[in-house]
Amino acid sequence: MFVVERHDRPATESWHISGLAPGIAAHRDPTDSPETDMLLDSSHRTKIRAGRRVVSVRRSPETLRTPRTALPGWVYVPAALGATFVVLPLLAIAARVDWANFWSLISSPSSTTALWLSLRTSLASTAVCLLLGVPMALVLARSRARPVRWLRPLILLPLVLPPVVGGIALLYTFGRLGLIGQYLEAAGIRIAFSTTAVVLAQAFVSLPFLVIALEGAARTAGRDYEVVAATLGAPPNTVWWRVTVPLLLPGLLSGAVLAFARSLGEFGATLTFAGSREGVTRTLPLEIYLQRESDADAAVALSMLLVAVAALVVVGLGARRLGGSGAG
Repeated sequence: MFVVERHDRPATESWHISGLAPGIAAHRDPTDSPETDMLLDSSHRTKIRAGRRVVSVRRSPETLRTPRTALPGWVYVPAALGATFVVLPLLAIAARVDWANFWSLISSPSSTTALWLSLRTSLASTAVCLLLGVPMALVLARSRARPVRWLRPLILLPLVLPPVVGGIALLYTFGRLGLIGQYLEAAGIRIAFSTTAVVLAQAFVSLPFLVIALEGAARTAGRDYEVVAATLGAPPNTVWWRVTVPLLLPGLLSGAVLAFARSLGEFGATLTFAGSREGVTRTLPLEIYLQRESDADAAVALSMLLVAVAALVVVGLGARRLGGSGAG
């Protein structure tokens, strides 16, 4: 806040303003009317109202730059401890890997089968997330209906739900005696403990990641362009494909990458709902869990492979966001 004090002199009127940074000079502008309020013009002059007088505050060039906000020194201590807590276990895995035999460890028949199964099911579950999550995110972002507001916490619940609980919920929904599974079983369709169950388990835990990313992007983008397109006579389908989807494409890509990465690392729900059948439901995380008992070196090598994939996802996503913010 600026505090303005008037000092009358024989020929001039000077004004002392406390609370200003060094390098800011102040004087009365006799051309201003008493009704002028606070203004900022292109010459970086701020006019401050003082009673019924107007004082002009001119910043010197060296003070035009935005000052840096200094953090307290103690903040860096817990920050460094937190970074160490996250990075040190990853370095421990890298130090434990048998790099001389790394390729042979990750290229065994069971490992490659699990890897390709994980990639196929993760891509399929990401497609399911896109098919269901994009409309869901737009409804959550655009609708103000009370049932939608009540439904939102339930949709995002898998974010905090233990994966094994999600697997049990899926089992009692699509299992042989489940809520829907009993009718599917009567029709000769069996989902539990199949590759389809892997896809559903991965989609169940990954869908909220895409929804929350795309919902945030939709709220940030607003509805102005959609309203303009509709005002110009574009039908809803045209607005959706020509305006909404291209406008939200960066957020859509971010959500899809996050959903894919989450699917690739899914363990608990898959084990509970789909089991661990080699070549059918045994994904890479399940293979790592089994190899931990029989071949620790292979388990560490496969773990490092997943760490590398996750790092590529995080670095690529971060670079895209930085590039987008820099362009904007």
